[in-house]
Formats: sequence, C-alpha cells, structure tokens
Amino acid sequence: MKRLLFLLLILTCIFIISCVKSTKSTPSNKEDVIIENDQMKLVISGDGIAKSLIYKPGNVECLIQGKKVPISTITEPRPYQNEIKLAYPNKRTTFKSNSVRKEGGKIIIGYELIPWETTVSIKITPDYLAFTMEAFKLTEDYGILMTEPPISEMYFLQLPIKDRGHYGDWLNVIWDDKVAVNILAADPSTNANAEEGEGYHLLQAGVDERVKLTGVTAVLITCAKDNLLDKIAIVERDYKLPHGVASRRNDLINASYYWTSNINPTNVDEHIKYAKMGGFKLMNIYYPAFLESRGYRLIGNYNVFRPEYPNGKADLKAMLTKIKAAGITPGCHFLHSHIGRDSKYVTPIPDHRLNLLRIFILKNPLGIKDTTIYVEQNPQNSAMANNRRVLKIGTEFISYRGYTTTPPYMFYGCERGIDKTTINAQPAGYMFGLLDVSEFGGTSVYLDQYSDLQDEVADAIADLWDAGFEFFYFDGSEGVNRPFWYHVSAAQYRVFSKLKPEPVFAEGAAKTHFDWHLLSGGNAFDVFRPEELKVQTIKHPFKEAPRMQDNFTRVNFGWLGYWVSGEKTIGTQPDQLEFVTSKAAAWDCPVAIMADLETLIRNPRTPDNFEVFRRWEEVRAKKWLTSEQKQLLRNAQQEYTLLLNEKKELELVPYDKIMNVANESRDVIAFTFERGKNLYAVYWHISGDKKLELPLKSENITLMESLGQKIPPLSGQNSDRTLLPVGKRRYIKTSNISRDELINAFKNAKIIE
Repeated sequence: MKRLLFLLLILTCIFIISCVKSTKSTPSNKEDVIIENDQMKLVISGDGIAKSLIYKPGNVECLIQGKKVPISTITEPRPYQNEIKLAYPNKRTTFKSNSVRKEGGKIIIGYELIPWETTVSIKITPDYLAFTMEAFKLTEDYGILMTEPPISEMYFLQLPIKDRGHYGDWLNVIWDDKVAVNILAADPSTNANAEEGEGYHLLQAGVDERVKLTGVTAVLITCAKDNLLDKIAIVERDYKLPHGVASRRNDLINASYYWTSNINPTNVDEHIKYAKMGGFKLMNIYYPAFLESRGYRLIGNYNVFRPEYPNGKADLKAMLTKIKAAGITPGCHFLHSHIGRDSKYVTPIPDHRLNLLRIFILKNPLGIKDTTIYVEQNPQNSAMANNRRVLKIGTEFISYRGYTTTPPYMFYGCERGIDKTTINAQPAGYMFGLLDVSEFGGTSVYLDQYSDLQDEVADAIADLWDAGFEFFYFDGSEGVNRPFWYHVSAAQYRVFSKLKPEPVFAEGAAKTHFDWHLLSGGNAFDVFRPEELKVQTIKHPFKEAPRMQDNFTRVNFGWLGYWVSGEKTIGTQPDQLEFVTSKAAAWDCPVAIMADLETLIRNPRTPDNFEVFRRWEEVRAKKWLTSEQKQLLRNAQQEYTLLLNEKKELELVPYDKIMNVANESRDVIAFTFERGKNLYAVYWHISGDKKLELPLKSENITLMESLGQKIPPLSGQNSDRTLLPVGKRRYIKTSNISRDELINAFKNAKIIE
C-alpha cells in the first residue's frame, strides 16, 4: 500500500512538472514577433530578445548573433515595487525586457522583476518601420500611491547592429557600400543613441522622464547605402521635419562663406568687393553688425538697430537685397540661447526665466546690507570661475568671493546688486539659485529651456530673418539645460521652426542627434592663430571630416581668422589658407573667413590670399576634383597648391616649403614644386615689397608674375647672383639646377630693402 501511494505521489509530481513546462512554452508566450516591409525583416523573440534583422534584397543579417540583447530596457532611479525594493539595493537599476507579444499593430513588452508592460505601436511603410512609445501599464498593484511611471529612462527599441566599416555617431547609422541600418528620431523628444560593443553598436531609441515618456517616435531604416538619404527624406516629409536631406543636396552646401560683424549700408559695397574677390557665394552676417550689442552676447531687445540703420529693418532688407543682386546669398549668425548681462532680461530686475543650476534655501534672513549669505545646503562644487560666481535672489544678482563646505554653510565676500540689479531683502526659508552663466567669459547667461523665453527670443529672430536671410548659424548651442541630448537640438528647433522660408542650410556650435535634420552644415571650428593653423587643422577638422562623412554630411573647416603681420605674428599668408581650404576640399567641405575691412585693407597679401579662396571655390562649384585627387589631398603631411597654368586652367600640384629662407628670416616664404620635367618655386614677402638676392645665375631662372607671364629680374645679367622683386606671390622656373641647389639658394638669399 505504501509502495502504491509512493508511486502515485511520483506520478503526480511528474504530471505537475509537465504542466508547468507546458505552460512556460505556450505559443502566446514564446512566439517570435516578426515585423517586415519590402526592405527588411525584424524578428524579436517571444522572450524579448532582438533576434534577427535581415536586409531582404541582399539576404544580409544585420544583427550580431549570440549576444541576447533585450529589445527594450527600463531604468528606475531605485526599485519601487515593495518586494523588489526589499530584495535588491536601492540604486539606479535597469530591467531588461523578457517578453514580447504582438496585438494588432502594436507590440506589448514585459520586463524582468517589475510588473510593467509598455505598448509600442508599429507603422509599416515600404521605406521604414516606425515605432511609437505609446503607454506604460502596471500588471499588478504596486501597493503605493503613484500616478506616473516611476521611470527615469527607457529604451523601447534596441538592436545590436554588426559593424560594417562605417559608424555615424550623429545620424545613428551603421553602413558599408551595400547596406545601411539607421535608427532615426522622428521627434525631437526621442533619444536616439548608441553604445559600442565588441564588433557591433547597440542602436537605441528611448525616452527620458525629464523630457517626455510617451508619444515619441523613432524609425528603423534598413536599405542599400545609396538609398539611405532618399529614405530619410521620406521620413522628413511624413513627420513634417526640417528638410535635412534636401539642404545637403543643395549646391550651396559645400560653398565657403565670407563672415562679417561690421557690415552696414555705408560699407556694404566694400564687403561685396572682397567677397567677390574670394569667389564667395555666401555671406554670413553676425547680429551685432545691425543690432546694438557689445560683443559676445545679446542685448535682449532685438529691435534696437545700430545708428548706421536709421530706418531699422527697412535698411537691413535693402542691404540684403544689394548683396543678393551681387550673386551672394546672405545668412545670419545669432547666439540664440544667450541673454546679455546688460539686457532688459537682467537689469534692473532679472527675468524669472533665466536658468538656475542649483537651488539653495536661506538659513538666516538676508538683509539689505548683508555680505554673507547663510544657506541650508552645502555649496560645494558651485561656480568659482571669474564672472560666473553669481546668485540670483529675488530681484538681484549677488556675486560671492567664496563659500564654506562645512557647517555653517555660507557664501561670503558678497557684492550686492551687481549688473545694476535691484537689491532686496528676503526671509529665512527663501529659495534662490546659482545662475547659469556662460563659460565663455561670463558675459551672458543661459535661458531656462523649460520656460517660454526661448520662444520669445525665437520670435524676435524670426522677425529679422524675413528681411531676406537665407542660411543660419546657431552659436552658443551648448548653453542649455540638461539633458543636453534634448535641449541642444530642441532650443535650435524652437528657433528654426519659426524661420520662414526654411533656411537653405544651417550650422551650429553644438549638435545632438535630432539636429541632423536642422544642421545640414554641421559646425564651424573656431579661430586658430596663423602660426598654429596648419597643425590645428589636422588636429581638429581634418580628423572630424571622415566622421562627418560617415554621417552623410560635411563639416566647416573653420572660421579662419585674418591677421596683419607684426611683432607677434607673421599674419595670414596664402600657404596657410591654401592648406586649410585644400584639406577641406578633400572631404567636400567648405571654410569660412572672418573678414574685417580694416584688416583686409592693411594686409598687403590680401589679393593673394583671396585668389587662393577664389580658385578653391571654383573647384568646389565645378566639382573639379577627381576621387584620386581627393585621396592625395587627404595626406596630412603633404601640402598642395592650386595653380592657374599658362592656359588659365586649374592645375593641382604638391609643393614643399623651403625652411629657413634668407638665413632664417621669417619675412620671405617659398615653396618648390615640379611640373613635367621643370622645377619651380613660388615665393612672396609676408608684408612688404622688397628685393631678394638669390645666389643663382639669371640664365638659370625664369621669373614670372604668373605662370606663362614672364618678367625680367631686377638685375643679374652675367652674374652669379640675381636680384628679384619679393612682395606678392611670384614664380620662378629653373633649368640646369637641382632641387637641393634651388633650396640652398633660397636659404642663402639676402633680403634687400
């Protein structure tokens, strides 16, 4: 009997176990979810893992295999469900998806440990798949009072895309010559991101509680690499986004621009003259050229025009019309997220919409004459840089000399009512903040992007835009609240969306993923001094250019400063500009010259410098460079010059600098190059018109103003020394001497006044 009961017990256990196994393997819980269009087939396993992504025309598997990457994750600042909170450490915790099922046009995602489900709607088109984060749902009672999901971040789409040689970190794309995979934000509130793995990148789309948790969309594009921009253009059309693809295809996207901050109706003709001298098709105008402002900041009242514009906007419009009539497209340059500390938003009463980095509470009342401010919180890590030590308390700005980091906490050495703000008294318990002052000199403060002040600024910029500007530079784009991935592009978008008609293209000082639709020109690098320009070009834009090409776009190789030679600098010279603009052209990129009329006039080499620009702008406009020539120009060590040959045709040749010309004088610059079987030199004086005595027989050299235009030397008949003019760029062709002999001749040359 006991044996029979024991046998029945065993059979019962086996039955129960089999039932459990059967329940765990039911189709509703483990079926793969398949989402596909003509281009791709995405497979998500029933237990929430990204299983496969096939590019169908080529039958290419795009996911790395064997990694078991969850299709979605939820991050909580700490566990909230009581049992999870008790069982695990109370820290920032990420929970992985462990189930996915399809219900009509939606997928429902479940997660390990926590009783949350998310609903993601799917839109299938021939060109892309769209995923919209719709809702969160509790599957069991938390046992606590909470109306909002206790979630800080989540990714509703994660795909481990196998590396294919090119990764675009801005566009969020992996590609090779055959296929491209792109997770693209179709909404500024979508956090499109990527994490690097071994042999793959985890492309992601998610949400952030500081921005928006539901109602955001990302699209998945999997297509032939050459079709990617066409697909993105369709997404931009369908979701009414800025036309990033169209602007990248505009003929002006690779044109360099002439930048000015001092143009006005009285000198516009001079600026046009120089712009045309350099072959520039674009002119970028910095807002202080027409608005009252003092330097790197906004005054706050955009309608205050400079005296040179007595009729205000009408004069601005007439000036822009004149620029366009000269065949030049005008653009504008604004600090869109900055407010000047002398503006109406600061003084005499600071606007409540200026951004605060930290909040403090007064421990003691603050009197009118107090110079020590006692607070409840530890001020450690508050700003200590000059001009950034500013507290905003009620109606005043207060600077401080320092603070304590042990009790009693205080700001000491305070100066009251700085920036001519209104001094006030406040009671204990009053809340105030550390002002978000620009790190670039402290002359401006940043807006609170959660307020409507950015929209107010955008309206004022838009009112000026319709005077006739056609492209835009978003300066100071980094000056926004956290999270930066959202606010950098969102602040720009709040301005961009009000510019009618839409800019032909835009650039910006900072970029995040959504900006790809706005900033089709990428960014421009800041000014480098003449002596370091070549090194810094290779260090910065030259290295960024291939990364930007991986993002199907270009970078501006620089705001090139313009200097006159003096004791501390050789000034801006033709070889410097040729180096930068040639390396830029190697990647189909432009440059920008920071033009000041006085400096242009004072630099004797301006005609030569601008002839360099003109030739290279012709190269860009005509798409003259071959693929082979671009590859040659991408050699960081080799310099090239663009010649205008005897037939007045462009000719590209490598050339090498002669070091220590004229017994180590800095005043003469010379390069050697070869054409056919002939040896040449191009040479000039950095600032004047002198004479250069070369230890060479005149019969061995031919002096030329330009190639094919011979001129006689100043002297040297039947002599071992030849006297040449040295001022603007000139050329010599040699015969019967070697390169070393020519180089030594320049090294041993004498400069004669």
